[in-house]
Amino acid sequence: QVQLVESGGGLVQPGGSLRLSCAASGIIFSINAMGWYRQTPGKQRELVAVISNGGSTSYAASVKGRFTISRDNAKRTVYLQMNSLKPEDTAVYYCNVPLVFYSWGQGTQVTVSS
Repeated sequence: QVQLVESGGGLVQPGGSLRLSCAASGIIFSINAMGWYRQTPGKQRELVAVISNGGSTSYAASVKGRFTISRDNAKRTVYLQMNSLKPEDTAVYYCNVPLVFYSWGQGTQVTVSS
Protein backbone atom coordinates (compact mmCIF):
# COMPACT_ATOMS: atom_id res chain seq x y z
CA GLN A 1 0.00 0.00 0.00
CA VAL A 2 1.35 3.40 -0.99
CA GLN A 3 1.72 5.94 1.79
CA LEU A 4 2.74 9.56 1.41
CA VAL A 5 3.37 11.42 4.65
CA GLU A 6 4.00 15.16 4.54
CA SER A 7 5.47 17.19 7.38
CA GLY A 8 7.24 20.43 8.17
CA GLY A 9 4.48 22.98 7.76
CA GLY A 10 3.66 25.71 10.21
CA LEU A 11 3.05 29.39 10.77
CA VAL A 12 5.70 31.73 9.41
CA GLN A 13 5.95 35.46 8.84
CA PRO A 14 6.18 36.89 5.34
CA GLY A 15 9.75 36.61 4.11
CA GLY A 16 10.41 33.56 6.24
CA SER A 17 11.37 30.03 5.29
CA LEU A 18 10.12 26.50 5.81
CA ARG A 19 11.32 23.10 4.70
CA LEU A 20 8.69 20.49 3.91
CA SER A 21 9.34 16.76 3.80
CA CYS A 22 7.41 13.92 2.22
CA ALA A 23 8.23 10.34 3.10
CA ALA A 24 7.02 7.73 0.62
CA SER A 25 6.52 4.02 1.15
CA GLY A 26 5.02 1.28 -0.98
CA ILE A 27 6.57 2.51 -4.23
CA ILE A 28 9.96 2.12 -5.90
CA PHE A 29 10.83 5.66 -4.96
CA SER A 30 14.01 6.04 -6.97
CA ILE A 31 12.38 5.44 -10.36
CA ASN A 32 9.51 7.86 -9.87
CA ALA A 33 9.27 11.57 -10.46
CA MET A 34 7.87 13.33 -7.42
CA GLY A 35 5.83 16.49 -7.18
CA TRP A 36 4.69 18.97 -4.58
CA TYR A 37 1.17 20.34 -4.86
CA ARG A 38 -0.83 22.82 -2.84
CA GLN A 39 -4.49 23.57 -2.29
CA THR A 40 -6.46 26.38 -0.70
CA PRO A 41 -10.16 26.21 0.20
CA GLY A 42 -12.41 26.51 -2.83
CA LYS A 43 -9.57 26.14 -5.32
CA GLN A 44 -8.18 23.26 -7.31
CA ARG A 45 -4.99 21.60 -6.21
CA GLU A 46 -2.09 23.10 -8.15
CA LEU A 47 1.33 21.79 -9.03
CA VAL A 48 4.14 23.66 -7.29
CA ALA A 49 7.30 21.77 -8.23
CA VAL A 50 8.43 18.51 -9.80
CA ILE A 51 11.67 16.57 -9.62
CA SER A 52 12.41 13.76 -12.05
CA ASN A 53 14.00 10.47 -11.10
CA GLY A 54 17.22 11.92 -12.51
CA GLY A 55 17.03 15.10 -10.49
CA SER A 56 15.76 17.55 -13.10
CA THR A 57 13.42 20.12 -11.61
CA SER A 58 10.65 22.42 -12.74
CA TYR A 59 8.56 24.98 -10.90
CA ALA A 60 5.35 26.91 -11.13
CA ALA A 61 5.99 30.48 -12.17
CA SER A 62 4.64 31.75 -8.87
CA VAL A 63 7.37 30.00 -6.84
CA LYS A 64 10.32 29.93 -9.21
CA GLY A 65 13.40 31.41 -7.60
CA ARG A 66 11.95 31.04 -4.10
CA PHE A 67 11.27 27.31 -3.73
CA THR A 68 13.66 24.40 -4.26
CA ILE A 69 12.61 20.77 -4.62
CA SER A 70 15.09 18.01 -3.85
CA ARG A 71 15.07 14.29 -3.11
CA ASP A 72 16.97 11.72 -1.10
CA ASN A 73 16.41 8.31 -2.66
CA ALA A 74 18.08 6.50 0.23
CA LYS A 75 15.55 8.04 2.62
CA ARG A 76 12.68 7.77 0.14
CA THR A 77 11.95 11.40 0.86
CA VAL A 78 11.28 14.49 -1.23
CA TYR A 79 11.79 17.97 0.17
CA LEU A 80 10.53 21.44 -0.60
CA GLN A 81 12.66 24.32 0.65
CA MET A 82 10.51 27.44 0.67
CA ASN A 83 12.16 30.83 1.04
CA SER A 84 10.85 34.39 0.84
CA LEU A 85 7.40 33.14 1.70
CA LYS A 86 4.39 35.28 0.83
CA PRO A 87 0.85 35.27 2.24
CA GLU A 88 -0.36 33.81 -1.06
CA ASP A 89 1.75 30.72 -0.40
CA THR A 90 -0.65 29.83 2.41
CA ALA A 91 -2.12 26.42 1.58
CA VAL A 92 -2.09 22.75 2.45
CA TYR A 93 0.89 21.17 0.73
CA TYR A 94 0.90 17.61 -0.58
CA CYS A 95 3.29 15.37 -2.45
CA ASN A 96 2.49 12.72 -5.04
CA VAL A 97 3.75 11.00 -8.15
CA PRO A 98 2.83 13.15 -11.18
CA LEU A 99 0.43 11.56 -13.68
CA VAL A 100 -0.02 8.52 -11.42
CA PHE A 101 -1.55 10.13 -8.34
CA TYR A 102 -1.65 7.63 -5.55
CA SER A 103 -3.99 8.28 -2.63
CA TRP A 104 -3.25 11.70 -1.20
CA GLY A 105 -1.71 12.01 2.22
CA GLN A 106 -3.00 14.30 4.92
CA GLY A 107 -0.89 17.19 3.70
CA THR A 108 0.89 19.78 5.81
CA GLN A 109 -0.53 23.23 6.48
CA VAL A 110 1.61 26.24 5.63
CA THR A 111 0.36 29.60 6.88
CA VAL A 112 2.21 32.79 5.98
CA SER A 113 0.97 35.67 8.07
CA SER A 114 2.24 38.51 10.21
